[in-house]
Amino acid sequence: MVWKKLGSRNFSSCPNGSIQWIWDVLGECAQDGWDEASVGLGLISILCFAASTFPQFIKAYKTGNMDQALSLWFLLGWIGGDSCNLIGSFLADQLPLQTYTAVYYVSADLVMLTLYFYYKFRKRPSPLSAPINSMLLFLMGTACATPLLSAAGPVAAPREAFRGRALLSVEPGSKPFTRQEIIGFVIGSVSSVLYLLSRLPQIRTNFLRKSTQGISYSLFALVMLGNTLYGLSVLLKNPEEGQSEGSYLLHHLPWLVGSLGVLLLDTIISIQFLVYRRSAAASELEPLLLPS
Repeated sequence: MVWKKLGSRNFSSCPNGSIQWIWDVLGECAQDGWDEASVGLGLISILCFAASTFPQFIKAYKTGNMDQALSLWFLLGWIGGDSCNLIGSFLADQLPLQTYTAVYYVSADLVMLTLYFYYKFRKRPSPLSAPINSMLLFLMGTACATPLLSAAGPVAAPREAFRGRALLSVEPGSKPFTRQEIIGFVIGSVSSVLYLLSRLPQIRTNFLRKSTQGISYSLFALVMLGNTLYGLSVLLKNPEEGQSEGSYLLHHLPWLVGSLGVLLLDTIISIQFLVYRRSAAASELEPLLLPS
């Protein structure tokens, strides 16, 4: 893709480039309105993801029961999915905004997981703290070292001409997978599975507690909005020159499933928020309604 050669090329390498700052800042070639919309939605999605964690941090500080409200398996599945997403994005030659979003994912997950164990061990110290800290350091090291993997991969050839987006294109152009992209595709697929599985423990935890107390709904609401915009940004991007619509979607399929597929499960969690908060409100009003 063009963006991988940003350091050695200039804006003239972007045929029909419409906005130079997108090339200069993001290293992405926006050649028409579809590409510009893709970049715009991608940037908004990053803002949604960035804002989603802060309400949970504030909620954890106020209630101090983050270790009871959030499922550990939910957090581990989330950080596992985000770590695979980050590695897969580099190896599978994904869009720049996908990679930048993945970097933020891992950083925010590490903070969330650190807060979880902080509140857990503050109440009851555990001999497992040392192995857990080692695991966190390993994950941070992996996240920091992953960008170096992209430098060793082959650089794709520049586009020779621009072809506008043709929805539901059936032309035979098919971009073959390189070995590195196959590895990235597999890791991205694992990431999607982890994303889907991570919601199930949280749904179960909410069901067993019959409560969502200690969880900020803004966390899931903003993640849902971010995932929707993230998926749309990928779908609106123009395929590479000579690449069919089907081939483009295939190359990005794991990331589309990971972003759009979890919306259904997050909707279930949203319903739990609605049901359990109504139940809690009714329980609080019941003593007031009883005759004295």
